[in-house]
Amino acid sequence: MRNVSNLKIERELWTEGRNLIAGVDEAGRGSLLGSVVAAAVILPRELVIDGIRDSKQLTAKKRRYFYEVIVQKALAFGLGVVNENIIDLINIRQAALLAMKMAVTSLKVKPEYILIDGSDGIPVDIPQRAVVSGDCLSQSIAAASVLAKVERDNMCLEWDEQCPGYNIGVNKGYGTKEHRELLLAKGPSPLHRITFLKKIYGRAGESY
Repeated sequence: MRNVSNLKIERELWTEGRNLIAGVDEAGRGSLLGSVVAAAVILPRELVIDGIRDSKQLTAKKRRYFYEVIVQKALAFGLGVVNENIIDLINIRQAALLAMKMAVTSLKVKPEYILIDGSDGIPVDIPQRAVVSGDCLSQSIAAASVLAKVERDNMCLEWDEQCPGYNIGVNKGYGTKEHRELLLAKGPSPLHRITFLKKIYGRAGESY
């Protein structure tokens, strides 16, 4: 089945003469450690990528497949990365918006319009729309979701080698039962977002 339902927003913009549409999304917002990673993707007009949707609904194999399709066919794509220290300093919401701004401004082709997953706009001088659950409603945002997720998962494999003992390669830094138990037993690594550990340790900074 051709996945055309998630092109409705793009088609509306095409009829307005906006052809260079960038989808923007992030990965790692709810993780307990590491960077938040955002991606911006401009796909060719009328391109249909069958089956692409929110990266969280795809298997790792499917995400890798779509990743290759995206990087081969996109008119432009860019990434933004904001690390755990900045997240602790400015909070995750602001860090995610900063990463998305970085992804958009790194595009080698300037978009005419931006579609952003979520309810917040980003501080760039480009017409834009925030779309709640946008990674399910827009192919452009879904593509950005896949790109950001695959890039961050690759980072998790590197972090697992840098800070062994937390199984980061598997849990991707999210608060699984095993991860929480390891945190209680070992304390946080240099990669952990200290402001995210309140529920595990009590007040942030307590007991470690």
